[in-house]
Amino acid sequence: MPHDLPKQYDPASIEPRWAEYWLRERLFECPTPGGAPAVFNILLPPPNVTGRMHMGHMLEHTISDAYVRWQRMRGRVALWLPGTDHAGIATQMLVERQLASEGVSRRQLGREKFVERVWQWKEHYGGAIVGQMKRLGESVDWLREYFTMDERLSRAVKECFVQLWDEGLIYRGTYMVNWCPRCQTAISDLEVVHDDAIGKLYEIRYPVAGRNGQFITVATTRPETMLGDTAVAVNPADERYRALHGGTILLPLAPERRRALNGEQVTREIPIILDELANPEFGTGAVKVTPAHDPNDYAAGKRHNLPQIDIFDETARVNANGGAYAGHDRFEARERVLHDLEAQGLLAGVKDHAYSIGKCDRCKTIVEPRISTQWFVAVNRAPKSGGATIAERAIEVAERGEITFVPENYKAIYLNWMRNIYDWCISRQLWWGHRIPAWHCAKCGEITVARETPSRCAHCASGEIAQDNDVLDTWFSSGLLPFTTFGWPEPTRDLKVFYPTSLLITGFDILFFWVARMIMLGCRFMAGHQQDAAIKAASGFGDRRDDSVPFRQVHIHALVRDAERQKMSKTKGNVLDPTEVTNQYGTDAVRFTLASMAAPGTDIAYNEKRTEGYRAFANKIWNAARFLFMNVDRAEQAGVFRLDQLWLGHGGGDGDGQPPAPPGPPALSHFQAAALEDRWILSRFSRTADQVNSSLAEFRFHEAAHHIYHFFWDDFCDWYIELLKLRFNFEEKPESAGAALRNAITIFEAALRLLSPFMPFLTEEIWHAIHEGKPPVKSIALAGYPQADARQVDLAAESELAIVQDLIVSIRNLRAELKVEPRERVSVRVFAGSEIRRLFEHNNAAIARLANGQVTWSEQSLSGAPGSRSTARFDVQLVYERKIDVTAERDRLTAEVAKYEQELGRAQAQLGNDKFLAKAPEHVVAGLRARAAELQSLLERNRNALEALR
Repeated sequence: MPHDLPKQYDPASIEPRWAEYWLRERLFECPTPGGAPAVFNILLPPPNVTGRMHMGHMLEHTISDAYVRWQRMRGRVALWLPGTDHAGIATQMLVERQLASEGVSRRQLGREKFVERVWQWKEHYGGAIVGQMKRLGESVDWLREYFTMDERLSRAVKECFVQLWDEGLIYRGTYMVNWCPRCQTAISDLEVVHDDAIGKLYEIRYPVAGRNGQFITVATTRPETMLGDTAVAVNPADERYRALHGGTILLPLAPERRRALNGEQVTREIPIILDELANPEFGTGAVKVTPAHDPNDYAAGKRHNLPQIDIFDETARVNANGGAYAGHDRFEARERVLHDLEAQGLLAGVKDHAYSIGKCDRCKTIVEPRISTQWFVAVNRAPKSGGATIAERAIEVAERGEITFVPENYKAIYLNWMRNIYDWCISRQLWWGHRIPAWHCAKCGEITVARETPSRCAHCASGEIAQDNDVLDTWFSSGLLPFTTFGWPEPTRDLKVFYPTSLLITGFDILFFWVARMIMLGCRFMAGHQQDAAIKAASGFGDRRDDSVPFRQVHIHALVRDAERQKMSKTKGNVLDPTEVTNQYGTDAVRFTLASMAAPGTDIAYNEKRTEGYRAFANKIWNAARFLFMNVDRAEQAGVFRLDQLWLGHGGGDGDGQPPAPPGPPALSHFQAAALEDRWILSRFSRTADQVNSSLAEFRFHEAAHHIYHFFWDDFCDWYIELLKLRFNFEEKPESAGAALRNAITIFEAALRLLSPFMPFLTEEIWHAIHEGKPPVKSIALAGYPQADARQVDLAAESELAIVQDLIVSIRNLRAELKVEPRERVSVRVFAGSEIRRLFEHNNAAIARLANGQVTWSEQSLSGAPGSRSTARFDVQLVYERKIDVTAERDRLTAEVAKYEQELGRAQAQLGNDKFLAKAPEHVVAGLRARAAELQSLLERNRNALEALR
């Protein structure tokens, strides 16, 4: 039969089948809708084409997929847009490495052939992460998949560049940049990572010109750059050097390139300048000034009009300006310089020095500050046509709440960065990427910027023009994706429907790399854009005024760390491959683990023990399904129940794709809430649905997972199913049994839909089995998501069953304390007030079965009796012939008395505090008084029980 499930839950046999089914049926494709439906759309942060999924990706993709699935099941037109990034530096490095293994360099190959080779590499090896995403069943629209160097997106990138150039917001200039000698390109400040290190502080004696035997000692961490020194700076307020104001020094080891008339080399003479660059508290208070190799020195050089002597080439080897040191790597040059200084008696001292060292984020090479001609976006300059600067607009939309941040503290972090932002260096000295659409004229020296390749210079009509060699920073093209992926610069229907996007889920590490730049570029190029007003209102954003923003909300997720809360890294050997983990435990278990730990603003300490636990959770749901199906077979044999009849008229979609029918209350029309446990489970389900929906709306994935877990494990499996077993008597009471089974399956089916966004594979398998292979829609992912229904909430039923559960648990605990064998049936005596007693009598069969005891009623309190427990509502005693360990029982009661005395003392102290009574809310005081009375009762009962054992 279709609803026969294998005995063992095996995710390896289930997951690939459903992943392939979702792709084959094209379930998550999202055609541009007509009319004015509620829309939810989200852009996947495009992984590098070189990448493979790591646990950070797995977290991001899990919560994104869960959120999109939730929105889709709520009836939204849901689009999750996938794509990959060309990843300029990373991809070029890999291909260069491949070429090196063949004994070829990219320069030997030439630019055109090299770019062809990269495209070949991309086609053969660049889809690993996409394959992983498909295997994990991510509900993206693969029909809309993009690559950041697709022809359509490349045209849009050129259009953006030209428009910014025309508005005076892109310029070319010579400035100090971060230079990676390995990648041989400029990189932005954000692409530099800083490591704390213990280095050396060198003190070098510079001879003072004209004062034989007098020296000024400077402190530096980079003695090799003295070959490019053009001044020594002292602080104007430093009295130690007042006599040297206006003087010069003779720079050791660095001869001038010219020679004296007698043929001897002339030592370079450089000025002593007065500048705040020199800190009297650091080192000797005097510092060397190398404007070509330090950003602070560069600024001082500008202030004092100092020459800039570049002593390194693009690989950080000393060039001809370094004289005898030319050709040496910068660190080799350092050792030689130190050796020569010591030989000349000019090395005054060496000290340990803690400092921060900047490295290329991509290849970890130490970055070299270098003066270079680059292209920049002027973020703080007003456009020629007037209006706010790019940075001002990006600040304005965040301040006005047009974009909201979760957690909210990231708004302040974002604004602080934007208010201190510098112009953005967008050029990279690479061959792989979007080549800058600018052509240099050999005749007049002017630049022509154009959308199409020009044949002549736009300024002098010369044909001697050549395209700029640089490519654009990867983040420039990525920053345009929220609108270029929907057809910009054309005024498409997609833009009217899907822009701005609803949400961005991403990590803190690219808040400035990507998030800020999308906001800057979106607000610039989409200024004046208006989303379809009806769609905007239906989607819940009718109150937002500015439709130029790239997204309405930003959710910054946490970082995944190892079980000891250490950052995962290859060097530490603590990196987890999500493919291996999902192969071991199943994708659903890993997804649920990450979701259950994804509290906003809190890093995740990933522990495989949690995943083992959620693998057991999936297995428990599987076994519950098998138990229900076993009883379906019994019901069908008895002729009282058929699954296909249960689902007649049960809708949820049109069966042809999204969106499903707008979901109202849970589809529980078949549920007959007659017995206490039925009213209880219906109420618990509705309240759980409310809690899950509320938690997801606030991005509290961990709370949503917690509520679902406890409903399935505790409420449904441990209590409701166990209570129903008494009613599954198909031989003697088939109609009653059929009604109970109908209730169980109805709730179970709705609960599967509640769980589906988190565990899509498990729920799809069981859901199709429940519907006997003929579901109302093609996938549970297209069925309606359960919503709360106040009519189903029954607090009285929840309260009554909680009392029954309390009695059963108390009996179980007594059995454990008295070491009663699980299968041994015992006598149980209960004392309770008349109302509670009637409740217990009505549910006596359930109590007897779940506690494995025969219940009788006592007319007197059992407080103090051996083997008893007392609560505020009842006393219970286990009548057990085995001798009770009096000492252990006395110890237990002594501990109980001490606990109640301590808690009662605290309560009485608070109730005797006039200040507390004056300030505390009335309901708090009332609750505390009630608890004090309850504690007093419990204390007396336990004292009496203790006294009886003396």
